[in-house]
Order: sequence, then C-alpha cells, then structure tokens
Amino acid sequence: MNPRQLQNFLSTLVSQNLRQSVMIWGAPGIGKSQTVAEVARAAKIELVDLRLSQLAPTDLRGLPVADHTNRTARWYPPEFLPRAGHGILFLDELNMAPPAMQGIAQQLVLDREVGSYKLPDGWHVWAAGNRIEDGASVFQMPSALQNRFIHLTVEPHFDSFRHWALSHGVHERIVAFLAFRPQLLHKRDAMQAAWPSPRAWAVAGALYQAGLSVEPAVGKGAAGEFSAYERVYASLPDLDAILAGTGKSIPFPESPDARYATVIGLATRSKDHKSVKSALEWIVAKSDPEWTQLFIHAKLDTATADNSLGTLAATLAANPKVKKFLESYRKLVHEQ
Repeated sequence: MNPRQLQNFLSTLVSQNLRQSVMIWGAPGIGKSQTVAEVARAAKIELVDLRLSQLAPTDLRGLPVADHTNRTARWYPPEFLPRAGHGILFLDELNMAPPAMQGIAQQLVLDREVGSYKLPDGWHVWAAGNRIEDGASVFQMPSALQNRFIHLTVEPHFDSFRHWALSHGVHERIVAFLAFRPQLLHKRDAMQAAWPSPRAWAVAGALYQAGLSVEPAVGKGAAGEFSAYERVYASLPDLDAILAGTGKSIPFPESPDARYATVIGLATRSKDHKSVKSALEWIVAKSDPEWTQLFIHAKLDTATADNSLGTLAATLAANPKVKKFLESYRKLVHEQ
C-alpha cells in the first residue's frame, strides 16, 4: 500500500477502536513514523514513540528494586510508558533491536504488559521496521511475535508524497521536479551515504529554502538532476501574470519538465479566489485534461494548508469546462 492508504487504514483502526497490534514494513525514509504521527495528531490522541534499537531490556521492563520486608525484588517500570488515557504506543525500529530486547517487547505486544506494568485499555500497540532487502541491519523477528501482528507493507508513492509535501510547505520546485522525475522519489544507493527518499527530499526542501545545496540530503546524482531542472524555471511563462488574470496570450510550455513546473507553481502560488480562478481558466484553455487534473490534485493538497478549500470548490463549480471535465473523469474512474 502507499502512505495515504496506510494512513487511512490506521485511522480506521483508531476510529473503530480496533486494538490489534500492527507491524508496518517499509524502506528507510518512506514515511512510516511520520504517518503514525499524523494519525495520532488527526485523532487527537497521545503518541509514545520508542526507538527500541536504542533501548536496553531494563529500559522497557524496568529496574528490579529490593523489597527488604518480603525479601523479594519489585520491578519499577519506566516513566515513559503510558499510565492512562488513549493513544498509540509505537515501537519503532523493532527488528533492529537485538533478540533480548525483542523478547521484552514481545511481552508487551502479546500480553499488553511487561514486568509489573500493564498497558491501559485505551492504547494501541503499533510497530515498524525495515526489511532485509532494504539493506538495514535487522534481526530475525521471533515467529511468535510475528504471528501476533497484522502486517502492512508500505511502498514509495509520488501522489502520497505530493499531498504531504504541498500541505507541509515543501518548496514547490522540489515537488515539481519529482512530478517530472517520480523515479527519484526513492532510489537507494548502497554505495552512497546520501540518497533520495521522501524523508531526504523533505530535508532537501529546507536546505533549498535556505539557499544551500540539496546534495548532502539526496546525493550527488539526484542533486545534479535537480540542478539541471532548476534551469527550466528560467524559461517558464510569467506565472504572476497568469495568476493576475492577464496571461490569456501566454502559451502553455512545450516541454514536459516546464509543464510540470508551471502547473505545480500555479497550484502552490494561487491562494485567493481570483488567482485560483485565473490559474484554472488558463490551464483549461491552454492545455490537455491531464494537466487540469494535476492542477486540481495539487491545489487540493495545498488548499487545507492555506485555507483555500472553499475558494477552490467554488471556483470548480463555477467553471463549465471544469465541471464537464470532472464529470467525464468521474465517469471514467467509475467505469474502471
């Protein structure tokens, strides 16, 4: 499944109060931890994120403290484990933890308790880890532990990344480049320390915004292609004129790379009714339906973040050509 499907699946578990333990598999940097955090934030519940590979068994089981009166040892559980309320206990990097640590985690997953600690009823236990084929240093998960999880595998997916990136302020040029070269969204290179992934591109966006090279985040090859794509922006049509409604004589770019940059740029920069209306009318008049579709999808991604969802809906409803396009698109999807 892709990250958006994963988020919908996990959100349903929370909304339906299904406390089945979940194991999320996927490559590094694909957004597993981020998705879990988004689910907790949307549901307004707590999130306790534990990186098991960084803990020792006593960190989770607790410390034995002598009870001199009864001549026994009592286990004092760690303070970071939840005591009440509702939330998600997230055991990240589960299979990077050594067998002894996984054995302690197994008690928590199987029995919802460990030592003298018992997990409150309102909490979900979810975990995540990388696969052997991802080149991660992982340990074999015990079969008894495997069998108590439902297993979800998440794969890189540009549309999911675009939705997240545009709604979280990742620079439009990063998003436009990946729309043109989606193969570079996630491309592991075992010979390089830095390589492109959704997480790396989010960092690259921050570096770019600060005027720095993106190479330390995504590696030399991807950074070189991005730099070449940067030159495309010098040939873009006047986006400000289009947004102002004075771009009727401006033609749609010929090259695919410039088209992606133009459409993503207009979707990102149009925020009020006039600019959204002008951008949409220009794209509908100048381009094929696939570019109208990309604009609408990208604009929906930004609309929640910039509070223009109502503006977009009103603009779509008021444009006869767009309404006809949407009806045709809806019919096509239904038939498939």
